[in-house]
Amino acid sequence: MANIPTAKPKVDAEHPATAQSPISNMAVLAPALGWLIPGAGHLIQKRWIRGALLMFSIVTMFLLGLATQGRVYKPNGGDILDILGFVGDVGAGGLYILTRAMDWGQVAVAHATADYGTKFLIVSGLLNFIAVADAYHIAIGKKQ
Repeated sequence: MANIPTAKPKVDAEHPATAQSPISNMAVLAPALGWLIPGAGHLIQKRWIRGALLMFSIVTMFLLGLATQGRVYKPNGGDILDILGFVGDVGAGGLYILTRAMDWGQVAVAHATADYGTKFLIVSGLLNFIAVADAYHIAIGKKQ
């Protein structure tokens, strides 16, 4: 029989983490915990300064948004801007869950500072999504 070359999987020399490897527990736990508690995904990976800075920034932005009477969006299928606002808010994870459970942030936006507060709430959730992706990339070894 003739020797037939078999296809070998390509391994990217620049990004060795892209090779097929089993998913580690940390690759699942860090993003999940990081979403639920902002910054915790970094803290469990012993990235103390980055985790503390993210936790402080996200929690402070969220609390400032609530303090200025920002609106917390509910899940609904209505207006596209409401859906996008909900996606931004839900990114804050446990902060969003706590806020909805306590029925905070349900006031009508009546003045400019409340509108800024609404933006603070959304941006804190979006920043947490970025932090979750960062914690995942650290967990899989793609980033230091």
